[in-house]
Amino acid sequence: MWLSKAADLLYKVVRPASGALHSVGISVLGLMMLLTAADVTLRYVFDRPIIGSFDVSEYMMAVLVAFGLAYCAVMKGHVRVELVVSRLPQRTQAILDSITGFVGFVLFFVITWQCFAYVKILYDSKVTSSVLHIPPYPFAALVGLGSAWLTLVLLADFFDFLSKAVKK
Repeated sequence: MWLSKAADLLYKVVRPASGALHSVGISVLGLMMLLTAADVTLRYVFDRPIIGSFDVSEYMMAVLVAFGLAYCAVMKGHVRVELVVSRLPQRTQAILDSITGFVGFVLFFVITWQCFAYVKILYDSKVTSSVLHIPPYPFAALVGLGSAWLTLVLLADFFDFLSKAVKK
């Protein structure tokens, strides 16, 4: 069936790239940990904090979260409450999965679209961080990229769920 083939094709693209984004997110987490540890050590031992560490940590957190979402979706790591749904027939479960998959896809499509619209607003406004004067629009664009990748994963999931609903 074409839905199953479309899902498989999308998964072949999104899985490796989600893993790569996840690896970048892990690296950012490690750097953030080192920055925070160095800032705390310098602040309390030498009374010399790292100027702007809070600004950098904020931007790093945005990248970390955005780049981890798609990988979590690929690994089926998001929270699911199946108390009622697990007792329903397989076909009904597949139909409900298709509906929620479609809603999730549409929701993150709109979120991605608005992220990139916000990047333009940030770029045009010339706003910067308070201490280091780093513009936030590149980081907002990275959040949009992570959201776009999650949207592709959700589209692949929707195709997969729909093919199971039609098959059963």
